[in-house]
Amino acid sequence: MGRVAVFAVLLALLTWFLHRRLVRATGIPRRWARLADTALVVLAVSTLIGVGSGEIFPTSWARPIGFLGWVWLASWLYLIPGLLVIGLFAGISRLRARRTDTTTEVDPAKRRTLQLATAAVTLAAIGTAGYGVYEASGPKISRVRVPLARLPEGFNGYRIALITDLHVGPARGVDFTRKVVEIVNAQNVDLIAIGGDLVDGTVAKVAPDLAPLADLQAPDGIFGVSGNHEFYADDGGKWLDVWETLGITTLRNSRASIQHDGDTIDIVGIHDYTSPAPYEPNLTAALAGRDPNTFALLLAHEPRQAIEASEMGIDLQLSGHTHGGQMWPLRYLVPLQQPSVQGLDKVGNTVLYTTRGAGAWGPPVRVGAPPEITVLELVRER
Repeated sequence: MGRVAVFAVLLALLTWFLHRRLVRATGIPRRWARLADTALVVLAVSTLIGVGSGEIFPTSWARPIGFLGWVWLASWLYLIPGLLVIGLFAGISRLRARRTDTTTEVDPAKRRTLQLATAAVTLAAIGTAGYGVYEASGPKISRVRVPLARLPEGFNGYRIALITDLHVGPARGVDFTRKVVEIVNAQNVDLIAIGGDLVDGTVAKVAPDLAPLADLQAPDGIFGVSGNHEFYADDGGKWLDVWETLGITTLRNSRASIQHDGDTIDIVGIHDYTSPAPYEPNLTAALAGRDPNTFALLLAHEPRQAIEASEMGIDLQLSGHTHGGQMWPLRYLVPLQQPSVQGLDKVGNTVLYTTRGAGAWGPPVRVGAPPEITVLELVRER
């Protein structure tokens, strides 16, 4: 509730800014100004409902309204910088005019130019967000071949489907989860790994949206670890309990062994890097008592957890969290926090794969970072 209240204040301030730049600064006729202000208020309320959907408001009525608000919010990434640039040039133009002209009348040509520039930026921002809805609407399969030096011969060609970052709740529901399950089951993989951030919301309001996960099928099982968002609106442990009822083996700073064609590997899972007490990640506890000669595959939500994993002898880490930046140009900020944005990398002696994830956090929008479900084929490095 507190986060939504803080966001409401920020939303009001930014809506006021948009009123100033879109309505007041452009000097549009009064009738159009009223329509524009009404639209700004309606969109702001829709955005606030979207932020509270799944946590404060039931998704049954809040999700359709909030979807519009989320897309409007996504457009701000392009709209607000564009308006600031226009405002800067308009301010420079006014200063120059005051130095050379004493008249106080507004130049109609300059006002028209300002209106056209503002309209162009607004349409471009909304159009980009609209395209982003299309880009984010359906995750595609990414197939990745992963060479591994210590992979046992029995696991050569082993196939894993990696699912992360569904973020169902505020903008997407059970139909999206079902689509993901159908795509994954069609791949006929050996094992399914779930890398966290499946939800945004409370167990009471959002748990039904995960029900199709019970239909996931893989001969060697489905294993999952928490992400950071499982802890935002509810207790992450409760969310993992829900996953267990759907047939997912949750790895809570723990591990399991998998046998395939006469060989064994350890699949290890830890909580997210930022998980609160008593759910702090503990890789030492997860690895306690295991044979270090056994190949180890780690599920950890954030790529930066590979730094410790490399020091602890992990062979392969599978992660999500970054969304590949989700909306250009945010991808260029991800390296400030994470050692990998997307794809196959190496951190020390640990091979790391970071998926862009299947869903989208907040706005159901992706620009330049299409959603994916990854099918990894493990192969022995020759």
